[in-house]
Amino acid sequence: MPITAAPRKYPDELRERATRLAVEARKDPAGRAGAIKRIADQLDVHPEALRGWVKRAESDDGLVPGTTSGEAARIAELEREVKELRRANAILKSASAFFASMTVSGTRAYGW
Repeated sequence: MPITAAPRKYPDELRERATRLAVEARKDPAGRAGAIKRIADQLDVHPEALRGWVKRAESDDGLVPGTTSGEAARIAELEREVKELRRANAILKSASAFFASMTVSGTRAYGW
């Protein structure tokens, strides 16, 4: 059964608007302090949710160091691939050990 993501609490349009407003507010040194909390309160969004969206947007735009969304998706894809390859390798090792145990003194135990 595939794992599905939880439904989003906030519509995409609200997320994009709130993120855009917060990123712009944070560019102004005078309005930087408390910008996320202020905008979150105005738009009725949880401040930590907005903080995460802003962090991701700023990383994606290269404004702050960090892993971009594209890089994070690629890392997750590679981690899934590594997990599958390790699983396949374990199966092949088990099969190899099984067939190796079928031989006795150079002759095959089952006459194959």
